[in-house]
Amino acid sequence: MKTSLLKPLTTVSLALVLSAFSLTHFAHAETSKLIIESGDSAQSKQHASMEKEQWNDTRSLRTKVNKRVEKDFDKDNAALDLRDKCLESVDVNVYWEPNTQRCLDRRNGRTATP
Repeated sequence: MKTSLLKPLTTVSLALVLSAFSLTHFAHAETSKLIIESGDSAQSKQHASMEKEQWNDTRSLRTKVNKRVEKDFDKDNAALDLRDKCLESVDVNVYWEPNTQRCLDRRNGRTATP
């Protein structure tokens, strides 16, 4: 009786072991190469040069824009200061012209200094 139970059990366990080996057979390992360059190639130097040129152009443009914005701000700030001085002036012949942002004399229309 012992031998009759062992034989089917051995067959089942042998089938399980073989199926496990067949599953591991499908596992596939893939290797990749990694090539590390020293960075001295002509292409990398050209690329670095182009990036530096683009960076310099961007920096130059950014500087121009910032100068323009600062100039406009200074101009508006000076106009506001002049407007305040003109409106607070004790001279009754002086008025503020909003279109031209100038302080004008009522008598002759010329620019006045409050």
